[in-house]
Amino acid sequence: MARLPFYKTVRARLLVIALLPVLLLMPLLLGATMRGWIAQFDDTLTAKVNSELTIAHQHLAGLIESRGAAVEALGGSWLVVRHLRGGEPLEPLLEREAGPLGFDYLLYLPAREAAQARWPVVQRAHDGERAGAIDILDQEELAALSPDLAERAIVPLVETRAAVPTDKTIEDRGMVVHVAAPAPGGVLLGGVLLNRNLGFIDEINTIVYPEASLAAGSQGTATLFLDDVRISTNVRLFEDVRALGTRVSAAVRGRVLDEGEVWLDRAFVVNDWYVSAYEPITDSFGNRVGMLYVGFLDAPYRAAERQMMIRVGAAFLIVLAVAVPLFLWLARGIFRPLERINATIGRVQQGDLGARTGTIAQDDEISRVAAQLDSLLEQLQRQNRALKDWAEELEDRVAARTADLAEANRQIETTSKQLILSEKLAAIGEITAGVAHEINNPLAVIQGNFDVIREELGARVEPLRTEFQLVQEQIQAIHILVTKLLRFARPEEYADSGGGVDPDQAIRDTLPLIQHVLTRSEIELRLDLDAGGQVRMNQTELQQVMINLMVNAIQAMPGGGRLEIVSRSDTLHGADAVRIEARDTGIGMPPEVVAKVFDPFFSTKRSEGTGLGLAVSRDLVQRAGGELGVTSEPGQGSCFTVVLPCTGKE
Repeated sequence: MARLPFYKTVRARLLVIALLPVLLLMPLLLGATMRGWIAQFDDTLTAKVNSELTIAHQHLAGLIESRGAAVEALGGSWLVVRHLRGGEPLEPLLEREAGPLGFDYLLYLPAREAAQARWPVVQRAHDGERAGAIDILDQEELAALSPDLAERAIVPLVETRAAVPTDKTIEDRGMVVHVAAPAPGGVLLGGVLLNRNLGFIDEINTIVYPEASLAAGSQGTATLFLDDVRISTNVRLFEDVRALGTRVSAAVRGRVLDEGEVWLDRAFVVNDWYVSAYEPITDSFGNRVGMLYVGFLDAPYRAAERQMMIRVGAAFLIVLAVAVPLFLWLARGIFRPLERINATIGRVQQGDLGARTGTIAQDDEISRVAAQLDSLLEQLQRQNRALKDWAEELEDRVAARTADLAEANRQIETTSKQLILSEKLAAIGEITAGVAHEINNPLAVIQGNFDVIREELGARVEPLRTEFQLVQEQIQAIHILVTKLLRFARPEEYADSGGGVDPDQAIRDTLPLIQHVLTRSEIELRLDLDAGGQVRMNQTELQQVMINLMVNAIQAMPGGGRLEIVSRSDTLHGADAVRIEARDTGIGMPPEVVAKVFDPFFSTKRSEGTGLGLAVSRDLVQRAGGELGVTSEPGQGSCFTVVLPCTGKE
């Protein structure tokens, strides 16, 4: 018995059963659990940064609200009312009050100017309602307020990885907290420039990320963006250099500024990965002009995540180290007895009927199976011994009877062959005698009278010489046909070794003999003759073979077609030879017809043929030492190939 591959053995299967839960199912379960835990951990970080963004948003909104309340209180204060009623200028008072109230500038706009102002917050204050918003002022507007503000607003751009390409080198616009409130006879307008306003951004960062609110090693950050440029941030470009002028990544810009959505995901911030939250900032016109960002360093959390995975993996390996040997020890008590049973069965299959499993010590199901197997093998051995005795006796009897039958079959086979051969020879003899009697005698009369006619006509036969020549050739062809039939019936009497003949010339000389058949059909004849040698076959026999092949090809193309005769040099059994092919585009033959086409008296032409043409042709070719074969497919035409040995090169 062939040795089974290990993966098909009982040992392997039991090991799979024992170890599959530990080595496959448990890792899959552990992996799914860890994946779910990681996803939940990431969701927790996302929820955390989202809540932190909410706090930062509320702080920014509180700044706008508090500054608005301060402007409203100042606009209704006794100091402002007294100055306005007394006709005193407000500018000194506003400049003096701006700093303590936390403003970078305070302006009073008379009602007429307020009505024409382009800022929505001013228009709302003119209508009697306090208003506040984030607005963007260009350099001209900032310079009109204060040259110092215009200078503070300028932030040189720093080339930033993954940002959208830009040709700008500086950001000189200012993002301001713009608040306005009604005042006697006009509007009081105040603003806080957020560009480089590090106190404000640090205050947000302190509120959002108080001490011990993040994992050890992590760091919270907050940023205000004007468009995609950091104008106020505590993100560090270097140790003591804030990343002012750096830009947000293209992915974040597209999501937040272009699409107006909130970003809650990991993002690359300047030079490291952060768990980040971005939201768009809109101005008083409703346009998205910047972003508010908060986030914390991602690396410590990923390190904690990896450490947890390492601990879980180590615990799993410890469990494997304990469980696998235990499982193997338990499985050994099962597969060892089963392997002994399997080995015993293998020895029995190899012919050792005395093989036994032996006594298995344990008193369990496997032991009982082994004992029952030994009992069955003992019974099998006794029955096999009895059958062997009967078989030997039967074999002797069969051998005697077989010898008698073989001798009888040999005699029957010999007699049958002799009878079949006798019947064939008798039939051929009758046909040959009939042909000789029915054709040769009339042919002799025709030949004699034909000679008399030529003699009688004398010189008058010259105008009809071609026609007389054709008649004479046809009489000769009939005579040759009868002779070939006699050769087929009695080849030993007509054996002829043949002489050297040029096959190309023999083919050309054959064409006039079939010209009358060609003229009655729409068949194109093509000759491609380049034999390059002479063959050991006389010209008459070769012409007889070619006439038969060409006539058969013409009859296979009743609707017209193309007949090609090709001759080339070839080899036959290692010697020089000539190959002649007759190719037609006719109806072709199925395989069952090809198999019988050279059988004597087999014909597909019914009453129009005798079935001897190809049989006689093959006999002539074989007697010349050559071969005649055919290839054909229905609807694709046929190709008959004659290969004849050469007598020498020309």
